[in-house]
Amino acid sequence: MININSYLHREKFRDLISRWMYNRPRPDDAELVTRLVHFNNVYISRYLTLFSEKVFSGIHGGRLVSRFAPHKGELKDAIVANAPFGTPRTEFLADNYRNNPERYFRETPFHGTMYFLPRATKEILIGSSRIKRVRRLAEKSARRIIDHTFQAIKRHAGAMAARRAKDMGVPRQALVSNPDEMLREFLSAENKLLDDLRHNRAIDFEKELIINDVAGIKVILEDEQYDSALNVFNRADDCVVIEQEPHKGNYNAVNLIIRYTPDKDRILSRPLGPAMLKLIERRGLDPAQAGREFVSFVTSGEDDVNIEVIVSNYQEMMESEIGRCIHEDRIIQQRLKQEYRSPLAKNVEYLMVFLFNFAVSPQNELGELPVKLWNRYLPDYIDEVLRSLFDIPPLRLVE
Repeated sequence: MININSYLHREKFRDLISRWMYNRPRPDDAELVTRLVHFNNVYISRYLTLFSEKVFSGIHGGRLVSRFAPHKGELKDAIVANAPFGTPRTEFLADNYRNNPERYFRETPFHGTMYFLPRATKEILIGSSRIKRVRRLAEKSARRIIDHTFQAIKRHAGAMAARRAKDMGVPRQALVSNPDEMLREFLSAENKLLDDLRHNRAIDFEKELIINDVAGIKVILEDEQYDSALNVFNRADDCVVIEQEPHKGNYNAVNLIIRYTPDKDRILSRPLGPAMLKLIERRGLDPAQAGREFVSFVTSGEDDVNIEVIVSNYQEMMESEIGRCIHEDRIIQQRLKQEYRSPLAKNVEYLMVFLFNFAVSPQNELGELPVKLWNRYLPDYIDEVLRSLFDIPPLRLVE
């Protein structure tokens, strides 16, 4: 199923998602999902800070200044206010932003860290780090599962067409199918998959579904300086470049996946903070034991994690936040372009949203899963499910 490669205990998370898809929750899943989400978020926040400082200081040397950014507005402001140079295009973008800031999704939650180089007259923005938010992680997990489910259905429908061609004595590529026949075969294949889910029969997804970008940083470097970023990773004993993908077009950058081996002793040298202990207690767990359990969680987990590193020059960074390829616009387009939109696809989305929201809710008992992939639901029902997670009463008209 899904490997979230920025997390620890990935196999347990993969197993939990798979079991929930087949409607096979366990009594201890409420506690398990709490640890998997919250302990991993603590772990990521700590190793991502160490990794970011290593990268930015390795590239630039000297003292760094970091600043928390709860919303995208703080990041976009910093990009405009801390320009290392100006061109007609960057000045045009900056003027548009200053004149119409409300058009640029400033309220988007970010919860990231910005990194600057202090200079005599101003700070220079050199990059940022962020952990993918729960909503975005749920959405991305669902999209990966939906895409691969769609492919599995199409493969089965193709096999049905191949059998039909064989019965007719013609090669598969010579088979002419009318739209009604193709639709019948697709719906039959979809019903077969739903029946497999309902009866706990394995579904062939052909390959593992991988998410590498829960933890990520953006590095601002001019094109001729790109090798300085690679040199940091190539010199480091705890980093390996496992993927390098250039993006060309509206969005120009290089996407790197780095396998990073965090220093667990350094990460565990600090106790859990009061906010995490309070959350643990609210979920019905023992805060006195939480520190020991976090240590056990980290030491028994995988040695390495994957981090996404996006390297772009300053102008392309501006384009991605306030220019021709604004990140939030790309998210909207992704949602609109989803090819497979059946009730099954929506149910996968609902289940992932419920899973991650349950982990951050005050509930400590799971009970029956509210979403079964073979059922049909209106969004209104899911709205009620999510409201109940946070003890928000249903909306009713009263006199």
